[in-house]
Amino acid sequence: MKVNIIGAGISGLSIGSYLQMNGFETEIFEKHDKAGGLCTSWKNGDYTFDGSIHWLLGSGACSPFYQLWSELIDMDSIRFVNHELRADIEVKDHTNIMGSKVFHLYTNLDRLENYCISIAPEDSQTIHKLIRSIRKIQHYEIPPMIKSVPKLLPLKEKIGMIRFLPLLFFMMKWKNVTNFSFAEKLTNPFLKEAFQLMFDGDKVPLLVLTLPLAFNDKNAAGYPIGGSYLFAKKIEDKYLALGGKIRYSKGVKKIITEKGVAKGILTNEGELVLSDITISAADWHYTIFEALEGKFVDKTILKLKNLEKLQVYYSGFMVSLGISRSFRTHPQFFRFPLESELISPDGTIYSRMETHIMNYDPTLAPEGKTVVSMKFYTQNGDYWINLRNSDLALYKKTKTEFADKMINLLDEKMSDIKKHIEVIDIVTPATFQRYTNNWKGSTQGWLPGKNIMASSPVGYELPGLKNFYFSSHWSQPGGGLPVALKSGRDLVQIICKKEKKTFTVR
Repeated sequence: MKVNIIGAGISGLSIGSYLQMNGFETEIFEKHDKAGGLCTSWKNGDYTFDGSIHWLLGSGACSPFYQLWSELIDMDSIRFVNHELRADIEVKDHTNIMGSKVFHLYTNLDRLENYCISIAPEDSQTIHKLIRSIRKIQHYEIPPMIKSVPKLLPLKEKIGMIRFLPLLFFMMKWKNVTNFSFAEKLTNPFLKEAFQLMFDGDKVPLLVLTLPLAFNDKNAAGYPIGGSYLFAKKIEDKYLALGGKIRYSKGVKKIITEKGVAKGILTNEGELVLSDITISAADWHYTIFEALEGKFVDKTILKLKNLEKLQVYYSGFMVSLGISRSFRTHPQFFRFPLESELISPDGTIYSRMETHIMNYDPTLAPEGKTVVSMKFYTQNGDYWINLRNSDLALYKKTKTEFADKMINLLDEKMSDIKKHIEVIDIVTPATFQRYTNNWKGSTQGWLPGKNIMASSPVGYELPGLKNFYFSSHWSQPGGGLPVALKSGRDLVQIICKKEKKTFTVR
């Protein structure tokens, strides 16, 4: 049975690998000249700049996702760095008892708990409660839930899922607790401000922080040495070793349908490639409203398009620098307040900036040199996309001038930066959109917000269309690599069930 897959990101590579394992003949069509999608890094001069993985859920064996990654990758072949500090966050209005304005977000839970209590002994009860909640996540046995598709389970196993009700109750209890509502329970002004600024002043469910910390503490959310593209390349190698085929620089113009049945794809060059099943592992908006011309939608999908149901995850304006000096003593991730607000050309106002110092990966820069990146998030990616499309010269001028302002701010904060810069690399929302087709230049998919536990907003199947499936990081709010992997694996189980095949992993 022939399957055409659109997109060679982590979703497409995962889907293709599992389909090949189960006897399907697959071919992936990728608009870019390399695999990985948003999970990528690239060379600029002597430096490698990374656009994706800061930490990978499932890098250690205690995480259930480790088992899934191990089905596609020899995880022992990757060296992971587990940071002692997840981030340093400089507050603006208060100091701790040591006179410092910097809050250290340690990844070791014992160290984090003792540190917070040493700062705010008056809040010890609240801090204990937070740490206990994170440790509770570690104690749940969830691999069966990760590996299974609930609707496909036999009745006996569905009944057995009752044992996971405590986990569900726990998640329901914490899903509406934000960093701000938690901060309100704190008395210490420094600690209160630190939690309010945990996400640059945004109100975000605390689970977005505590879930990763649960695995950081167990060394199961590390960074892969070599960067994102080398990680994606390992999955690509697995797919090709299984007999899969990838056609690079082959964008898909249209998904061919006849009487509500998907028949194949039409490439941008006009080539018609027929298949028994068509799967899009690409951007959701492109898939539904461009490749399928908006013919197979319902009210839920239209609400998504109009942003009535969910928000799109932020896009980013990222400036990466190749610097001819070492930053061995600096924290790997640092957020700090700006002396005065900075207004982006797209209208977003910033009062803080984040700096990522890649001093822990020796493969990204020559000896004695370092990659340093700065990133601002925006929900107005359309500004940059439209500007590039309408006036390329003005777009280049605008992004360069804004990047210069960011570099000046970094130089003021850290000093001795500008004179050591060898390479400047600028990525805008238009860059993300151009290389990956991701709607509005989003760096992931749907913003989790209060929908962190929401079900898939775009189903595996579309109304009124047969022999077609959709699965990508848009399949779950929050997106990211674990969603891409699991949703793709789940989809293959669904297809195997429909085609009367026993799903297998080899």
